[in-house]
Amino acid sequence: MQVVIVEDDGKAAMLLEKAPRSLKIIVAIKPIRQTTLERARSRGIQIFSFIDVEKLGAKGNHPEVPPTAEDLCTVCYTSGTTGNPKGVMLTHGNVVAGVCSVILQMGDHRIRAGDVMVSFLPLAHMFERCCENGMYYVGGCVGFYSGDIKELTNDLKMLKPTVMPAVPRLLNRVYDKIQNDISASGLKRGLFNMAMRAKEKEIARGVLRRNGCWDKLVFKKVHQAFGGNLRLMVVGSAPLAGNVLTFMRCALGCLVLEGYGQTECTGAITLTVQGDHVPNHVGPPVSCNAVKLVDVPEMEYFANQNTGEVCVRGSNVFHGYYKDPEKTAEAIDSEGWHHTGDVGMWLPNGTLRIIDRRKHIFKLSQGEYIVPEKIENIYTLSQYVNQVYVYGESLKSCIIAVVVPDTDVLKQWATENNVRGTLSVLCNNKNVKELIMNDMLNWGKQSGLKSFEQVKDIYLHPDPFSVQNGLLTPTFKAKRPQLKSYFKPQLEDMYKHLD
Repeated sequence: MQVVIVEDDGKAAMLLEKAPRSLKIIVAIKPIRQTTLERARSRGIQIFSFIDVEKLGAKGNHPEVPPTAEDLCTVCYTSGTTGNPKGVMLTHGNVVAGVCSVILQMGDHRIRAGDVMVSFLPLAHMFERCCENGMYYVGGCVGFYSGDIKELTNDLKMLKPTVMPAVPRLLNRVYDKIQNDISASGLKRGLFNMAMRAKEKEIARGVLRRNGCWDKLVFKKVHQAFGGNLRLMVVGSAPLAGNVLTFMRCALGCLVLEGYGQTECTGAITLTVQGDHVPNHVGPPVSCNAVKLVDVPEMEYFANQNTGEVCVRGSNVFHGYYKDPEKTAEAIDSEGWHHTGDVGMWLPNGTLRIIDRRKHIFKLSQGEYIVPEKIENIYTLSQYVNQVYVYGESLKSCIIAVVVPDTDVLKQWATENNVRGTLSVLCNNKNVKELIMNDMLNWGKQSGLKSFEQVKDIYLHPDPFSVQNGLLTPTFKAKRPQLKSYFKPQLEDMYKHLD
């Protein structure tokens, strides 16, 4: 790379520390300190401000060169959960196919010129990029959040969006907060349950509204928290629990679609359709791609039983990994099918359910396969759990976990039970550990986990995994190798006590 655009002085300084020899120009959006400019100059690197570049562009009357469908649009890097991030080469044709097929699948509720979308998800993600491209394509507006996720509620109230891409992390938070609020009062809980039953019946009949008596009485705060104008929400990037999806549909009174996709397929592969109110699936394929399931014998998934690895072929499928022909050959077979690594199941109505992951599996000493992400998704249903990392070794017979508790829920429990102390103190409390572990095991039991898939010990950690501390990717996925080395002492200690 010869040119890199950075946000501010801190990012420029960080880049200068590890600057490759090819780097010649840094473009900074915010002002840069004199010391940083001098450091850059001493390394033969020029720093320009973004405004200067815009002025320079305005002076030169460069002829526009419209792209062809085969021209490269972007090299979008995967999150790198299993190794080094891979540069996914996507063409303009890929992006147009991906965006248009999603708009088509939205039917009568498709995005249009009067819509306003809120942008708060990272633009390192094809999900967010495609949502924005779709809005520009139809002539809608995009409002960018202030940059602080804690201020998102205020941003939503100010912008009043009609369309919102969302991720399960956010929706789980909203759901847990509501559950927490109603748990203290029998009356509130009773009203909430009545409202949910009434709204579920309406949704089953295809009625979407937010002006009914239950909307005004019970769900008004939720509408207002999202700005009050929402008519369409698209959820992606990770699996969303069925009870949370149904709650969001009832509480928001708008169309909530759930999609499944990958960077390699320019966003969406499948998307739920209007009128389908049943949760726990990701809808039928979008119109620009075909989907098939292939056998995964080592995990006992077979296509003739409607289960197998999800494979995709179509005009949204990438053209290869940048400068990595080996990995490209692993991902795309000779017939042009992209092997996603996800295991799916066809439901009788033609929709797809993602049930497993081919990668990230390890064997325990007794020969049982463990899929940590599946177990983590179940344990995060516990109101006490904010984040969880499930770990196991092939020489051990059981699995263990590092758990980051939900601060608000835990503090409320501590107040109600006269348990004093900071979050760190609570994390070292035996009663707290027992409470959280028992709740996790109950969720595991309810969700059908086998005994070897249940954790035998947990370590409570007060600080969340984040992009800043290097434990999450920019798309908020767990960096498993980094988590393993970060918590090595605690993991070893847990196994020592279990032995």
